[in-house]
Amino acid sequence: MPEQQLDRRSAALARLYDLDLAAEPGDVALYLALAQRTGGPILEIAAGTGRVAVPLAQAGHRVVGVDLDPAMLARARSRASAAGVAVELVHGDLTNLASLPDVTASGPYRLAIFALNSILLVASPEAQRAALASMSSALAPGGLAVVDCWLATPADLGALDGRLSHEWLRTDPETGLEVTKTVAAWYDPVRRMVTLTSIFDEGDAGQPPVRWTRQDPMRLVTVDELASYAQAAGLEIERLAGDYDLGPLDSGSDRVILMARKPG
Repeated sequence: MPEQQLDRRSAALARLYDLDLAAEPGDVALYLALAQRTGGPILEIAAGTGRVAVPLAQAGHRVVGVDLDPAMLARARSRASAAGVAVELVHGDLTNLASLPDVTASGPYRLAIFALNSILLVASPEAQRAALASMSSALAPGGLAVVDCWLATPADLGALDGRLSHEWLRTDPETGLEVTKTVAAWYDPVRRMVTLTSIFDEGDAGQPPVRWTRQDPMRLVTVDELASYAQAAGLEIERLAGDYDLGPLDSGSDRVILMARKPG
């Protein structure tokens, strides 16, 4: 694919990512509360378009965000600029933060965040374990690591058979165009892998749409597995919660919020 076309596609998918999350998941209030408790500096791994990092910076915290996607980081810079705050944004490997001088120079960190299922996109158990180890190494003694991870129910997994599902129809406030999102996903139980295909059809009503597609491999994690990653990284588990209000984790929970502290 030509570089210019790839850049246009990446920019469009970053913009559509923000449209997808136009309905706030509800996690930002948690991170603001934790940041007030821990202080900064704060590290966000897989910072994306700055949805979490910018509000933390607006609250007065020093924030460093790392991501692999330059188009996402470009939108994060624009978001921070529009909000009138500074966020240090770094392009680099999420599993080897020690190799990123801009990250290490701003640490060690009092709070490190892996938000909204991003660990699932680190799509192998070895890489997920490395990401937690890297997260731990960036923390100051006594620093807090937080990981938010979707827990698929048996009903969820049964529906991941490649069927197309319409998710939403929205108008993008940036372009004024209508966007329809359709998804399909396959689940491989042997590797605990979900291959998610997202299809965005964008255009004026009554006109042929432009179609943008992306495919994401996601490696599902169990609660025990996530806890083992944290413990192997030398972290002490403080809480395993089932929602953003830090309610109990039980059989009906559809996500786990891991909170683990670096000894010291």
